Amino acid sequence: MKAIGVVWLMITAGILDSAGAARWNEFASKPDDWYRGDEGRRVASNILSHQSLQGGWPKNTDTSAKLFVGERAKLQGTFDNGATTDELRFLARAFVATKEQNYETAFRQGIDHILAAQYPNGGWPQYSPPPKSYHRHITFNDNSMARLMIFLREVATSNLYSFAEAPLRTRARESFDRAVQCILKCQIVVNGRKTAWCAQHDEIDFAPRLARSYELPSLSGSESVGILRLLMSLDAPGGDVINAITNGVAWLESAKLPGIKTIQQPDPKSPKGWNRVVVKDETARPMWARFYDINTNKPFFCDRDGVPKPSLAEIGYERRNGYAWLGYWPEDLLAKEYPTWKEKWLKKPAGN
Repeated sequence: MKAIGVVWLMITAGILDSAGAARWNEFASKPDDWYRGDEGRRVASNILSHQSLQGGWPKNTDTSAKLFVGERAKLQGTFDNGATTDELRFLARAFVATKEQNYETAFRQGIDHILAAQYPNGGWPQYSPPPKSYHRHITFNDNSMARLMIFLREVATSNLYSFAEAPLRTRARESFDRAVQCILKCQIVVNGRKTAWCAQHDEIDFAPRLARSYELPSLSGSESVGILRLLMSLDAPGGDVINAITNGVAWLESAKLPGIKTIQQPDPKSPKGWNRVVVKDETARPMWARFYDINTNKPFFCDRDGVPKPSLAEIGYERRNGYAWLGYWPEDLLAKEYPTWKEKWLKKPAGN
């Protein structure tokens, strides 16, 4: 595994682009003097205070904003929603700038937690130790696994982590490689052809699995994009990876939903004052559904009762307006990123 180039950093930016728990996008450009100053040390103290006893950080929390006040034993670290990896990036940078030993200690606890949480088959649950609930499954949802992989590749290859001893960086590289193989095993085969991925897969047999009651086993028009971006960022991909990418992209092309768009229609009597509806528009950009039936390749929508419906209008108000059922997730990948990747790796030799 080699360090990735600028093009691939642009591709993986589509996976990492979020308001991470520690707002890493904001802190990454800070100079070393900022980390050594009062504000940088204050932010570092806040982040340290949110680290769970196992080594991770909680989700949906700005861990950089203020000190955690409470029992640390009750903190539940996770890999979901961007948690844990951005905190570790911050602590690594803070240690390099300050040489404060507690930053390095927390960093090592965190990365050891990630490495220990990985299943032998290469996947990760949402939490570790994994619970008996659906959170134990290999989790691609919201790019959870892809984010862990990108972080581990950084540890293995980036100069920022040169303070880490060689065996740790080797473990990070080997962990990344196992995760790639897990991704390949999870790709769903329909009628003998590889297609896409579910948001979560069984941690034993790799089969697509249910998460929340409305997140049924399916082909994902969202999570599959992050997985393909990760695979496309590999340097010198082998034939198995190339095959996974080309089939995954072909599935995304087949899953396009042309001639529609969603609008927020005014609805004064509704809880939000509006209602999300799908309308026909022949000039609209193609959309993709979050979930497709594995056997029919048709999109479906689902209430908390777990009964799939063929249209958004057929599910209740709460789920219809409280979940991202339709979107443009693959648009840039198909229009820009895949053609660039294809030119690099699939271009025919001269004379052929």
